[in-house]
Amino acid sequence: MFTLNHALLGRSLLNIRSLSDAELAYMVDLAMALKTRRRAGVRGELLHRKHIALIFEKSSTRTRNSAAIAVRDEGGHAEFLTGHDTHFGVKESVADSARVLGRLFDGILYRGYAQTTVETLAARSGVPVWNGLTDESHPTQFLADMMTMREAFGEVRGKTMAYVGDGRNNVANSLMMGCAKAGIHFVNVTPRELFPSEALVEEARAVAAKNGATIRVETDPATGVRGANVLYTDVWVSMGEEDKKAERLALLRPYQINLPLCEATGNLGGELIFLHCLPAFHDRNTEVSRETGALEVTDEVFEAPFSKVFDEAENRMHTIKALYVSALCSEAGF
Repeated sequence: MFTLNHALLGRSLLNIRSLSDAELAYMVDLAMALKTRRRAGVRGELLHRKHIALIFEKSSTRTRNSAAIAVRDEGGHAEFLTGHDTHFGVKESVADSARVLGRLFDGILYRGYAQTTVETLAARSGVPVWNGLTDESHPTQFLADMMTMREAFGEVRGKTMAYVGDGRNNVANSLMMGCAKAGIHFVNVTPRELFPSEALVEEARAVAAKNGATIRVETDPATGVRGANVLYTDVWVSMGEEDKKAERLALLRPYQINLPLCEATGNLGGELIFLHCLPAFHDRNTEVSRETGALEVTDEVFEAPFSKVFDEAENRMHTIKALYVSALCSEAGF
């Protein structure tokens, strides 16, 4: 029997700071219990007649499908909304749309650009709001990442994650703070031009120190990945920054995750996994990589036995379901 934590009823997730250290661990425990439940063939009613609005300003494969299936699995309904379907933020302010949607839906998941948009939705809607990605933060991704690490290692506290690539994007930001809260050593391996905000680094260091972890920023890939148990990367050109493609490729070519870089960890063949939030440009099968070849990761790493990217992708659904259940389910447990 898994007991639900009703202190989380009605709660939003706007960034990874929204969860205490204990709540972060609990959310992963809940996701793992829900995954076991689903794999046992149970399609329950924990979200019976709950209605979730999915507001997507950015395209998506994993977040969109995970967010829709997560609520339907437990007896609820998801309504997918784009800018073409509504007046959201165009003819009508975000605040006014929030007040309308909050009267119709039990919760809102937003994926888009400005962090202020998801914060306004939470402030004005009166229902739980979950950040499915903004330019600043990607907290639902970190939950899936931590769950994947738990499945690979059991205990994650004391492990080391090296993130290699664009060090100031939304994924890197959430990984840094999430690792700090989970007691995972974090190394941001990135060129100086793409360093994360110093204020965010110092904030993460203060949190990490309480949990026996460290936060470092390194420019040399071989030095930065030494001792890593997790190698993590993301696309080199984020959505909305396509005009910077040539500049980013020139900066980040030395930061490609390939087999020699995996060997530089000292853990290849031991406790090492590779993670990527996807999509990944690892071969010549996409519009981008047909022109350039592999970018942030080579095919031999992406397809290696220690690559857990598709476990990680599946875990997006289980962790988003955990957010819904924790905020909307008033049952004692399951």
